[in-house]
Amino acid sequence: MTDLFEHPALQEAPAAPTRRRSAASRRAAAKRKRRRRQRTAVVLVVVLGFVGAGAYLLWDRMDSLVGGLPFIGSQAEDYPGPGGDPVEVVIPEGATGNQMATVLLDAGVVASTGAFTQAFGENPAAAGIQPGTYQLQAEMKASDAVAALVRNEKLQTNVTIPEGYTVAQIVERVPSVTTITKEELEKALDDPASFGLPKQADGNAEGWLFPQTYSVQPGDDATSLLTDMVKQTTKELESAGVAKEDWESTLIKASLVEREAKHDEDRPKMARAIENRLDSDMPLQIDATSAYGLGKPGTQLSSDDVRNPDDPYSTYAHVGLPPTPIANPGAASIDAVGHPADGDWLFWITVNLDTGETKFSSTNEEHERYRAELKKWQEENAG
Repeated sequence: MTDLFEHPALQEAPAAPTRRRSAASRRAAAKRKRRRRQRTAVVLVVVLGFVGAGAYLLWDRMDSLVGGLPFIGSQAEDYPGPGGDPVEVVIPEGATGNQMATVLLDAGVVASTGAFTQAFGENPAAAGIQPGTYQLQAEMKASDAVAALVRNEKLQTNVTIPEGYTVAQIVERVPSVTTITKEELEKALDDPASFGLPKQADGNAEGWLFPQTYSVQPGDDATSLLTDMVKQTTKELESAGVAKEDWESTLIKASLVEREAKHDEDRPKMARAIENRLDSDMPLQIDATSAYGLGKPGTQLSSDDVRNPDDPYSTYAHVGLPPTPIANPGAASIDAVGHPADGDWLFWITVNLDTGETKFSSTNEEHERYRAELKKWQEENAG
């Protein structure tokens, strides 16, 4: 009779007989095991290397995108405020929030760029912060610093007028960086005596608003800024030794040089070529004058446009200078007209539109060779 708890399915199977391995077999097995471990370690190192490189690239990309912004849930270092000693800071033109943050951090105004950029992003009016010099305080709370900039209480604003800008462009430029409005400028321009425009300009300020950087102080208005521009033009004319009665004609010639010349060394030669053509009663044939008169970009001018007899600025249809300057010339162009180079040039043409290389000639035959040189360059650089 079997035991109550005995059952074939539950009984332990008999142990299989063991085989005794030789010493040489055991050593070979151990060697294979070590090789497997080494291969596994190598694969693991390679995989970890790729993972680490990917993580670094991801971190670098994220850092470039978020800049100094704090991570979610983190708290950027910030001063409690309200601030201490006065600090002057200059917000450059076109500065982003991150760039402003760096300026303020370097000046000791904010504790971290992260605190400022976070406050910048939380203030809807921050995008309207204008360039200029502001007086803030050392160790301000970041949100207070943003609010102070938003109030636009500048000590001064620098506005840069590039060489060759027209009055119309200046009227658009100044309000974009200062508190002076377009309407205020247009009103002042309608009263030329208020800003000292010489009578020989006949009420037209074109050419008389000298291109440079001006500091606009709080309280400055359109009239004071225009006055400074005219005074600087007068100063440049006197410095170039131009007689007062020749100021307007000099500015007209200088404006042509400003629009045509690509390099300073070409300006005196171009000024001489203009004088030579005028002395020979030859039309100047400068496309830029027609572009100004018609209010069109030079690249859109047709042959009929430049020869339009109804356009007083057409120097193809009319001999002599245009009735007014066509831009506001810089010092180099004014000086070139005051001191033209010696030569018998009558023509000039830019033969390389990338480098601005310009060649001068005294005969039409030579000019045609240079024209062919330009055509060849255009064919080689088409598209």
